[in-house]
Amino acid sequence: MTTEATARRYRLASPATATVLGALVLVLNAIAVPLAGLTVLNIGSDLLNLTFAGVGVVVARRQPRNPIGWILLIFIFVALLGNDAGGYAVLAYTHGHQGLPLAPVAVLLAPLGYLAIPAFPLVILLFPDGRLASRRWRWVLWAYAGLIAFFAAIIYALTIAAVASHTIRLDSSGSTANTDHPPGWIGVVIVPVLMIWLSFMAHQVLSWRRATDERRQQLKWLACGAGISLASFVAAVALGATSTLAQVLFYGVAALPVSIGIGILKFRLYDIDRIISRTLAYATVTGLLVGLYAGLVLLTTQVFRVHTPVAVAASTLAAAALFNPVRRRVQQMVDRQFNRARYDADQTIAAFAARLKDAVDLDSVRDELAGVVHQALEPAHVSVWLSQRD
Repeated sequence: MTTEATARRYRLASPATATVLGALVLVLNAIAVPLAGLTVLNIGSDLLNLTFAGVGVVVARRQPRNPIGWILLIFIFVALLGNDAGGYAVLAYTHGHQGLPLAPVAVLLAPLGYLAIPAFPLVILLFPDGRLASRRWRWVLWAYAGLIAFFAAIIYALTIAAVASHTIRLDSSGSTANTDHPPGWIGVVIVPVLMIWLSFMAHQVLSWRRATDERRQQLKWLACGAGISLASFVAAVALGATSTLAQVLFYGVAALPVSIGIGILKFRLYDIDRIISRTLAYATVTGLLVGLYAGLVLLTTQVFRVHTPVAVAASTLAAAALFNPVRRRVQQMVDRQFNRARYDADQTIAAFAARLKDAVDLDSVRDELAGVVHQALEPAHVSVWLSQRD
């Protein structure tokens, strides 16, 4: 690539371009609101889209040469464009408004809603600096691009044929309903694509084992966000799309783009150990107390046959009374396993406080205080200032 072409590419990948793309995502997200109301479809108008776009804009503006921000922006822009087009197509062909202008164009744009999805796994592979670990991954990317291009070509060949023959049948998302023809061909493409996605995740797991210091903290943010997102998604699917709790839990998927942004921009990077330990601790405590509460209610109502509000109130008070003791015990166990630095620091400070009770020599106390601070916090410099009083 020539120097002029490289300069042109970086001029295009500018903060202004990121801002324009972010504004277009806002417009598409706003358009989705009336379309969702008119078609009674969930076509993606929510804060989750804005989270992806917001992280993409911030990363692209702060690090314009990092492709991850641009992938996030383009991914959510294309997905929203396809979803809006699908809603418009449903309005035109399913709800009887066939006089709407550009309805065939909307049918052609609708598949972009799910064809944009393969772009996001590239963020996992390229995290955090946007570079490939080795040249071998280029062959994997070429194979991945070939599979997605083949999939898109078949989808669009069938969609164009449906539009040309005026036999448009749409599914619930607005895409043509005859794309699985011949039956089963989609699975032939999906299986190797899923295997490549798994290779992206396996690459980051192996990278974490080899990483040190800052890079390991970045990968911890990625793993933490991915874990929360996966748990939220699975819980939402298990509860069902019509459940209000499921719709709330689904927003937990936003943890992934947020953690990606923090990992790339290194904002409060070293807080991840504390976040992981607190998340695990409170999740464990919640599970234990919910189980205890349910057990006490069953014990009082089914075994002792106490069917009064007093039994439920007593169970609630017992669970509430045990919250702090259980939380402290679980927090210590989790810190010992997942936040060892904090656990060791707490132990060091507790031991110093115990020795301080019997200390009488000011100079020894000062020296030991400086040693404890250095051991617990590992600062670059330590100094102790004592007020002089007559």
